[in-house]
Amino acid sequence: MNEQQETAAATATVPETPEAPEAEAPEAPEVLETPQAPEAPRKDRRALRAALRWTAVVAVFAAIGAASAYGVTRLERTDVPGLATESDGRWDYPTLTLPPLPSGSPGPFDESNPAGTHHADLRALVLPAPEGATQDKALRGDDGWLATKDFLSLFPDRTQRDELRQKLVDHGLRHIAARGWTTDDGTRTRVYLLRFGTAAVVDELTSGTLAPFGGPAYQVRGDVISAFDDTLAGIRGPQNVNRYAYREEKPYGAQQVRQAYLTAGDVLGLVVQSRKGKALAVPFRQTVVLQSQLLG
Repeated sequence: MNEQQETAAATATVPETPEAPEAEAPEAPEVLETPQAPEAPRKDRRALRAALRWTAVVAVFAAIGAASAYGVTRLERTDVPGLATESDGRWDYPTLTLPPLPSGSPGPFDESNPAGTHHADLRALVLPAPEGATQDKALRGDDGWLATKDFLSLFPDRTQRDELRQKLVDHGLRHIAARGWTTDDGTRTRVYLLRFGTAAVVDELTSGTLAPFGGPAYQVRGDVISAFDDTLAGIRGPQNVNRYAYREEKPYGAQQVRQAYLTAGDVLGLVVQSRKGKALAVPFRQTVVLQSQLLG
């Protein structure tokens, strides 16, 4: 073949090259379709949706259970079927409210009040009677203030009474507010609040004279033996209120007497309860603690 023919042959093969587009002919590669990969994600999504549904159901039941448990804890035992209990002997006192302080006056235990003065009305600090109790109107005194002689009548021994009268004078007694009542079970309660000049005077009079550890210095019911009642020691109360409680020991005859002195700043409190047969411990402790809260 001469050079001219070779050139013509080379030129003749050039038009056939465009058949290269046959490389585009293969459709989407079969390899991508054969494993059917999309099916697995669909199963995973179904499993995920099912798991989420069950999680939601569990969360709802957990919330309902928690709400029910919270509701039960908020109920009184007598409101829950099967958990009703008899009364433990506590009295139904009204809601306690502290009387307002005069404008600009500090509380009895503020740092700016070293004398421990209760600026609130002392008559409003006396514990109110429980529901259903019969009030002792004689203890309300004149305009809410009880005369010293009426307070001293609590102590039957004349010698002790005269001695205590002088001590009250010497320590500068200012006012006495009181309240008394009798409940249906025959328990008689008397509450006295005595105000003095300072907290130091109250502490001296109480710890040094009225309330030694062995028993009260002045008996409220004749020649009896009263012992220190340490059951109140385990009952929390205001940290600024000291309590000295006593109970009459056997044989206590027709009735038993319980009494407690409270010291709170410039106020000395005395709670006395008596009952035919036996003075119950629960209402006595309840009364002492609530009066402590009002003073503290």
